[in-house]
Amino acid sequence: MRCQFALLVWMLTASSISAECVELKILQRHPFAEGKSFGDVGPYERIVGTARFEIDPLHDLNKVIVDLDLAPRNKRGKVEFSADFCILVPKDPTKGNGAILYDVNNRGNKLALAFFNDGPSTNDPITLEHAGNGFLMRRGYTLVWSGWIGELLPGNHRLLLKAPVAKDVRGTVRFEFATDTPSDSLPLSRREGHGSYQTTGKDGELTYRMRETDSRIAIPRSQWSLVRIEPEKVASGVSGTLSQIRMKLAGGFRPGYIYELICECQDPIVQGVGIAGVRDLISFLKHETSDKNPIAREGASPLKLALAFGISQSGRFQRHFIYQGFCCDEKERKVFDGMMPHVAGGGLGFFNHRFAQPTRHNGQHEEHLYPADIFPFTYGESKHSYFDRDGKIVVDERSDGIFHSYSGDRLSCLPVVMHTQSATEYWQRSGSLVHTDPCGQRDAEIPLNVRIYAFGGTQHGPAADPPKPGNGDNLSNPGNFKPICRALLDALHEWAKNGKNPPDSVYPRIDQGTLVDWKQEATGFPSIPGVRYPTVIQQPSFLYLGERFKTRGIIDKEPPGIIGHYRVRVPRSDKDGNDLGTLLPPEVAIPLATHTGWNLRKREIGAEGMILSLQGSYIPLRRTKAHAVAAGDPRRSIEELYPTFDDYEKRFRHLCEEYVRKRYLLQEDADRLIMGRQKVTGLFAEKK
Repeated sequence: MRCQFALLVWMLTASSISAECVELKILQRHPFAEGKSFGDVGPYERIVGTARFEIDPLHDLNKVIVDLDLAPRNKRGKVEFSADFCILVPKDPTKGNGAILYDVNNRGNKLALAFFNDGPSTNDPITLEHAGNGFLMRRGYTLVWSGWIGELLPGNHRLLLKAPVAKDVRGTVRFEFATDTPSDSLPLSRREGHGSYQTTGKDGELTYRMRETDSRIAIPRSQWSLVRIEPEKVASGVSGTLSQIRMKLAGGFRPGYIYELICECQDPIVQGVGIAGVRDLISFLKHETSDKNPIAREGASPLKLALAFGISQSGRFQRHFIYQGFCCDEKERKVFDGMMPHVAGGGLGFFNHRFAQPTRHNGQHEEHLYPADIFPFTYGESKHSYFDRDGKIVVDERSDGIFHSYSGDRLSCLPVVMHTQSATEYWQRSGSLVHTDPCGQRDAEIPLNVRIYAFGGTQHGPAADPPKPGNGDNLSNPGNFKPICRALLDALHEWAKNGKNPPDSVYPRIDQGTLVDWKQEATGFPSIPGVRYPTVIQQPSFLYLGERFKTRGIIDKEPPGIIGHYRVRVPRSDKDGNDLGTLLPPEVAIPLATHTGWNLRKREIGAEGMILSLQGSYIPLRRTKAHAVAAGDPRRSIEELYPTFDDYEKRFRHLCEEYVRKRYLLQEDADRLIMGRQKVTGLFAEKK
């Protein structure tokens, strides 16, 4: 009897320590990078498979998941779902640095290798070329990816989530879509590779408008139709959850116009389980000690630390992950020790709502009215305020912040956070609201476990160098923050592991006069011949989406009502048009051009003069003072700034050395950047 009791206790205990990720099914296990050895870490292997989850809908930490109570349950009362995963791990995991780097995939795409290792973009990393410069491998990270987005379609090795569905639930859904080139048909999701919710058959209303603020013009029902396309079959891994639905329009879609369909749909995905799946997979890899964990060795997991990194949508995912309490697993253990949300701006996401559309964001021209740039914006506590339609400031009783849901013992679950953003985030992604009050009246207090780094003179993702003409008035901006981010990742690891303080935050501030109103007279941006300064900016609206939105994540009003707006600011410009108060990449700090976070749509793609989504500008300086005078260009010429290439190279080298001392650059990157300056020697006067 005593033995039976002991066995029962053991079984209950074993059950209680297992994570809610119940199985990792391995489909492939191969050497990575052709078996190349990365320093003392040695060779890597790639593990690909599917993760199966069961979560308790009654657990307090899961109650935040919208419609989880409507999802099907198994015999144990749990909600099941599954996701693709991919892991790159040292062949001998004990030789790694003991840290997971979880790359939050962006629309199913793996980005960390291209970002940190300068490798080619790929969703199927396996070759030596895919390892790039080997940075992450030389550091000994275990890279982890998993599917978290339920609306993605199979294809291109995208990571998928097979999410449960709230059957027979109906509701109003708004689909907005646009194109930069003429098109006969467009997906309701706006993006290829994405599915859409099934309409119920009731007639919806299709409208179009040139600009976000224009009145909607109805398109007769006889002129458009919907076509459902079943997703391709998946040979291995999880299948998608939705089908693609395309709209065909008589006469085709015109470039630049915003088309919007509002209709009734059914069977929403329980999208919030995607966030819980990330939580539980990381917890499983850190704490599961049995052979269920492919990383475990001799009854222990060598993975003691977990960092998260994500670009754009994936950065907003991290902020949302923190905000909704997912930093603690179901056993109150810390999930991520450090996070680096990159170019997330001030946004959260349409990630955990009924009829969620996770890949929507907010822009000045496109997708402006989706629930992404919504209060709260700051990591610490902030009072809710906004400008009403008469321009008066309204302050209500709400107080909130990204860290708001953590108190008592759960405070220990909070990670250290490095929030990094480009200049584009200030113009197009409400970036200033991360560090001001919602009305942009004063600087916010930044929590001790947060650092903010604003990379002035850069765009959302660096353009090709040398820059080429695109869809904007100006050349796209090649200013490159990736070398700085490599140094910051090293600092994030040390901060999370040992408590060593990272480099100081660098971002423009109201109290220092470097964060100002966005109009040209306030920024001091020079009047450059042939360059149009923006007359618009992404300034988030305070939306009314129905009474159930805030408390239950259900939208009842589409299009949403506009109660008022929040106010954004941008970095002040120096006399040559480059940003002040920011952490400038060396090629921007020692400039040969004006680098901005904005660019404007040119006439050929429609909506001329509106902000070109996520693009910046590169406006070369004149070579000589005579050229500048002849052109009427008020900026200093290259000749005035640097009489010879030697003068330029000396200043560039000095700045790189200073950044290395301050831990904003690694020595290997400083050396590479200095060597790379040789390509611009032709812009300078010959040495006298």
